[in-house]
Amino acid sequence: MRILLLSAYDAESHKRWRRGLVDAFPGWEWTVLTLPPRYFSWRIRGNSLSWAMGPERATLKQPYDLLIATSMTDLSALRGLVPALANTPTLVYFHENQFAYPKTGLAHQSVEPQILNLYTALCGDRVVFNSEFNRRTFLEGAAALLNKLPDCVPPQVVEHVATRSLVMPVPLEQELFDSAYGRGGKSDCFTISWAARWEYDKGADRLLSILERLEAAGVEYQLNLLGQSFRKVPSQLIEIQNRFAHRLLKIGFVDSLEVYRKVLAESDVFLSTAYHEFQGLAVMEATALGAVPLVPHSMAYPEIYPGSCLYASEAAAVRRLLALQSIKQRGGTLEPVSMAHYGWDNWRQPYENAIRAARGL
Repeated sequence: MRILLLSAYDAESHKRWRRGLVDAFPGWEWTVLTLPPRYFSWRIRGNSLSWAMGPERATLKQPYDLLIATSMTDLSALRGLVPALANTPTLVYFHENQFAYPKTGLAHQSVEPQILNLYTALCGDRVVFNSEFNRRTFLEGAAALLNKLPDCVPPQVVEHVATRSLVMPVPLEQELFDSAYGRGGKSDCFTISWAARWEYDKGADRLLSILERLEAAGVEYQLNLLGQSFRKVPSQLIEIQNRFAHRLLKIGFVDSLEVYRKVLAESDVFLSTAYHEFQGLAVMEATALGAVPLVPHSMAYPEIYPGSCLYASEAAAVRRLLALQSIKQRGGTLEPVSMAHYGWDNWRQPYENAIRAARGL
C-alpha cells in the first residue's frame, strides 16, 4: 500500500504519532511531508499553498492508495490545488480541535481555524479523534458555529462527520513497557513532576496555588519543573523558580529522552494543571513509567484515569498529594496505574482496520 502522510503543524505529539504509525506498518510504502510547528495562523492557512506550489508538488502528484492528514492540514484547498489528490481515499487524524481551546491568553479568536478544521474533517472518508472529549467538543462546536451562520447552511453537515468518525488515541511507544527505565529508583523524598509547554493554557497559576498550599501544610517534597519554554513565559513559572528554588530538581527542557524518562520514572507523582488537554501524552508517558497521575477532573482525563487520580479543585489536589506523601512517609507503596493497553501493540490492529475502512476495503 502506498500512503501519503501529511503533518501540516508537526508539533511533538503529532511527530510521535506519525513516527509510531510508520513504524507500526513497515511493509507499507510511506511518503511523509511535514511543516514546522510555528507561525500558527500562517501555517494552518498556508500549508496547502506551501506544499502545492512548492517543491513538494511533484511528490503530491504521485499516485497513492491512501492519504492520511492531520487536522491542521488545509485539505480542501490542497485537493483543489493538486487535483491528483481529489479522489484519493483519505483518513484525517485530530490531535486537537479549534473549537475547544481556552478563550483567554494568546488563543486565536478568529473563526477561520474552526472553519478549516470543519472543511478538513468533511474531506475524510474516516475521521479519527484521539479522545472522545476531542470528538465530542468538535461535533458540538461545529454544530454551534453552523447555527450562528445566517443562511445557506446545508443540513446534516455535522452528522456527515459524526458517522465517519471514531476514537483512537496516540499510542505509547512499546519500549516504555519493554524497558525498566530505572523503575524502583525513587528517592526517599516525595517527588512531584510537572511537564508541559510553558504556555498560558497549561495552568501555571494552578500549579503556583498548589505549591503554596503544600508549603503552608509543611509538606516535604521535591519538584521537577519540566517543559519547553518560548519567548513569553507565564509569570507564575518565573515566580515558582524564585520562591520554590529550594524544592526544585530538574528545570526546563530536558534534551535527552533517556534522561527525561529516567526523571519521570523516579517521580512519585506526575501532576497536570492543564486547562486544555485532548489526550495528554506527557501524563500517559509518566504514568507508564510508574508515576502516579494527578490530573484535573475534566477534558479527556476521566476517559483515561480512575477517579482516585482526578481532582476538581486545587484544594482537592493538595489533599490527594498529602495522602500520597503520607503513604510514602509510612513506608507504603504508591499504587501505579497501568498504561499497557495504550501501547502500540494493542492499537496496531485498530489502526489497520481504520486505514482499510478509509479505502473502502
